[in-house]
Amino acid sequence: MNDGTDYRAILASDTPLIDVRAPIEFAQGAMPAALNLPLMNDDERAAVGTCYKRQGPEAALALGHSLVNGDTRAARISAWREASLAHPDGYLCCARGGQRSHISQAWLKEAGVDYPLIRGGYKALRQAAMQATEEQVQKPMVLIGGCTGSGKTLLVKQHAQGIDLEGLAHHRGSSFGRTLTPQLSQASFENHLAVALLKKDAARWVLEDEGRMIGSNHLPECLRDRMVQAAIVVVEDPFDVRLERLREEYFDHMWADFSAAYGEEAGWEAYSDYLHHGLFAIRRRLGLQRFAEFTALLDSALLEQQRSGSTDAHFSWLAPLLKDYYDPMYGYQLEKKAEKIVYRGTFEDVAKWLNR
Repeated sequence: MNDGTDYRAILASDTPLIDVRAPIEFAQGAMPAALNLPLMNDDERAAVGTCYKRQGPEAALALGHSLVNGDTRAARISAWREASLAHPDGYLCCARGGQRSHISQAWLKEAGVDYPLIRGGYKALRQAAMQATEEQVQKPMVLIGGCTGSGKTLLVKQHAQGIDLEGLAHHRGSSFGRTLTPQLSQASFENHLAVALLKKDAARWVLEDEGRMIGSNHLPECLRDRMVQAAIVVVEDPFDVRLERLREEYFDHMWADFSAAYGEEAGWEAYSDYLHHGLFAIRRRLGLQRFAEFTALLDSALLEQQRSGSTDAHFSWLAPLLKDYYDPMYGYQLEKKAEKIVYRGTFEDVAKWLNR
């Protein structure tokens, strides 16, 4: 049995963690396999923290016990007990492996469950995750480039050594990149990346040619430094093939996702807002006249989609948006990396090249 200090093994195996930190701490950064069942809620923790500063540790501990008492204490022990029995291979975890996880462990023991804890807590796991990322990204890597709609993410996902950065960030990287899953905090994104790297532990990495930011998450500096030096393979698919991929991704799938999540009426509103927001985000770069033209075409395409179910009319604004905005922008960025390009070909050609 791991004594709670082999952090990399714990992370790589998705070992369940009962994280007893307050919800606000968990939201700021957590591990992928963690379940938040706090010893104290945010208000209780804040009150104990204030007491600690003003009156010292003994008074703070006494206040904590008075706040988490009776039915509140029983409910929290019951939740830990249920989770620990469901995950007998797991661990308790607090911020630094201190008082909170020891108190939770003692209360659980009184309830008949002997459950181990992470020594050093979340802070030790986080440190191990960051060190693992630093080491893993030193391995050789190849980046997949190409214009919007080239299927770069699909190539990464289907490759044994691929790490889907956009999947980890819950964002597709463009102004239309939002998904229905909210983005994680920066620390949680980095933790998820570290775990993905540890799980695969590949000899080399296949990644998408990303910018510094994916939505609101930014790539760790050590990864960015390596990506700047990496070889690039470029997908060059016909324009109509790219349009069809984008139809599927931005219109068919997103409408289905919004509809499933919110129902038909509210889902349609959310889907329409999502497309409008994507255009609005780049209005300055498009120029206000072009933005107004594209918005009118989008409104017309949405009416047609609602009337007939067809997404064909969206090409009236998507095709010129690619030709006038996205393609020139990516072409300019790629030009600056020309000396790093090692191969160009269609989606199928690049897939074969990567698997050689």
